[in-house]
Formats: sequence, structure tokens, C-alpha cells
Amino acid sequence: MDIKDTARPLDGASVSAFLRSLPARPLLLGLGEARHFVGELGELRNEIFRHLVEHEGYRSFAIESDCLMGLVVDDHITTGTGTLDDVMERGFSHRFGTSPANRELVRWMRAYNEEHDEKLRFFGFDGPLEYWAASPRQALTALHALLDGPLPCTRETLDTLLGPDDRWSNEATAMDPSQSIGRSADAQRLRLIADDLVALLDTQAPRLGAEDRERAALYGRTATGLLRYHHWMADASPARWTRLSALRGAMMAANLRAVAEHGPALVFAGNLHLQRNKSVMPFGDQSLEWWSAGAIAGTYLGDRYAFLASAFGTVGDDTPPPDTVEGILSALPWDRSLIDARRLAEAVTKPAPRVSRDFAYFPLDPARLDLIDGIVFLEQVVRLVKLG
Repeated sequence: MDIKDTARPLDGASVSAFLRSLPARPLLLGLGEARHFVGELGELRNEIFRHLVEHEGYRSFAIESDCLMGLVVDDHITTGTGTLDDVMERGFSHRFGTSPANRELVRWMRAYNEEHDEKLRFFGFDGPLEYWAASPRQALTALHALLDGPLPCTRETLDTLLGPDDRWSNEATAMDPSQSIGRSADAQRLRLIADDLVALLDTQAPRLGAEDRERAALYGRTATGLLRYHHWMADASPARWTRLSALRGAMMAANLRAVAEHGPALVFAGNLHLQRNKSVMPFGDQSLEWWSAGAIAGTYLGDRYAFLASAFGTVGDDTPPPDTVEGILSALPWDRSLIDARRLAEAVTKPAPRVSRDFAYFPLDPARLDLIDGIVFLEQVVRLVKLG
């Protein structure tokens, strides 16, 4: 099979044709990043989302960013709250607010909502964490405020147990579990309180409006997830980082399942977070393995989850060898292509794995092409931010 028979030039028509080729209309369409902060991919993502909104009925967008900070962006695009500069500063984690493509996306979504009655929605779906975790204060206090009495504790007791936020957000806990307060008496009591508050939410759901129920559920997921994450931050066993990686994936997946209720939605995140196969990462003398957010969410959604991985040919001055998947795809006659990954897996025999000089680029795994629905391929990218 000629690889040209597995691919089409990437445009709105090919995106729509890809959706029609799937066994079911996805509630979540994942578009993965092979590398963060690639200007060309961000602009292409915006084009794809605009097409999905205007021609395929999509009304939601989700990104690998703090789920609570994402509320700032959603408020802005739905009601006009705040300035664009302020939203880009306060509404994103992981430095994603500095991305010109993200700024343009927020601007366009707000402009669209000003002209249409059916509003677009924006979601962050990562937890408030990186290698360490934030304080659960925002999630716990916001959930507490939405519920009616009798409550398991007063707001004053909650503040006392939480204490200063900096004892939760201490970055040193990433490498030194002894500095974590995640297994302190206060933290253990907060886990029980969070559990009680989430249980109360179910008993009080009928008195809450749809928006309050949605936000309360988010606060509950986030509070319990953060406290669970902090508990394992304090663990000194060899299982620590495997458990933390798995917990982050599970938090992401829970948020994605909530986004699916507003589907169809486009989800934008690293390939490794959206892939269906188990994630494997070397970490010191360990090899960490856990199921990604996409694998977990896809298990529950089945055919209503679809995954487009991205891949690049030349990244800066790093050109793929011709026997790698990216090298083979570089022979396509288009600058950007949409490839049927499963047909590609049948067409290419035992391609070599790519080893990129750009440590921030994650090459395609040639042994896992059959677990990808499609590949968004850019023949060359030059507008990227060097990390580190």
C-alpha cells in the first residue's frame, strides 16, 4: 500500500471526513501534542476547532491546564468577565497563558459568544498540580460555600486545618517526601471532611442550579484528588512516583468525563496524556508505568472517544531518519497531513523508533500505531519554545 493512500492534506474537509470514518460520533476528540509550545500546531489546532464549531456542532474546548484556573477563562468567554490580558495571566497553568495561539483561541471564542446564543465553553482538565500539588483551599472552601447546613465543620475550622497555603505548595516536597504535610493529622481530618462534603453534595443536588451543581462537582473532585495526591507526596516507598503519576491521570480522566457531558468537545494535551496505551517513563533507576487520562476516559466512553496524535518531521534542525514513522511521513507531498493511523500501521513494516535531539519532543511509538485513530502530521516546525 502506498502511504499516500492512508493520508489526505489536512483541511476542514479532511477533518469532517475523518469524523465520518469513525464508528460513532465522539463526545471527546483528543488532539495530542508531540511537543508543547509549537506555534504551527497551536495555529492548526485553532483552525480545526473553528471548523468543528462552524461545521460539526462542537461547542466545548478542553486543554491540559489547571481545572480551577480554567474557570477564569470560561467566565470570560461566556460572560465577558475580565480583560484578555488578565485572563491569559490568571486562567492558565504550565505557562500556557504565554502562548499566542492560546490567546487567539480565547479571543475568538469570546467573539463567537458575543454573536451567538448557543455559547462555547472552555475547560482546563489537569489538576492544580505539576510535580507537586497546590493547596486544596480553593476547592474545599468553594464547595463548603455552595452547600447548606448542617455541615461537617465550620468555615473557621476549615481555615484552621488548612493553615498557610505555602505549607501545601512547597516545591521541595517533589523530591523530599519528609517535607510533605500530606499525612499529618490536619490533612487526614481534611480528607474525611472532603469526603463528607462530597456526600452532602449528592444529598443537596436538587436545590442547586445546573451551574452550581457542575462547579460543586468540580470542586469536590479537585479537593479529594488533591488531598489524595498530597497523601502520596508524603510516601517514601518506591511506589511513590508511580502512584502520583497514576493519580494525576485519574484526576485528568475524571475531568474529561465531565467535559464529555458537554460534548462533542475538542481536547488538546500531550500525546502521552491522551493515548490509549499504558504510559511508560524512565525515572532514575525506576521505570514508571501508569494508565493515561485518555486510556481511562476512553475505557468508559468506548467509541465515543477518538484520538488524533500529532507528529512532526523536521523539528528545528532535527530531521527524522527515513526509516522512522516520521521519516516515512515526511515523504508525503503536503506540508500538513491527516493520516489514518491504523491503515498506516498496515502499510509500513517495522519502522525504527525515532530518537529526537529535542528532549521536549515525544516521537510516535511505531508499535502502537493501531491504538491511534489518526495522525496530524506537520512536515516541518520551526516556531517552538526551547524548554529547560
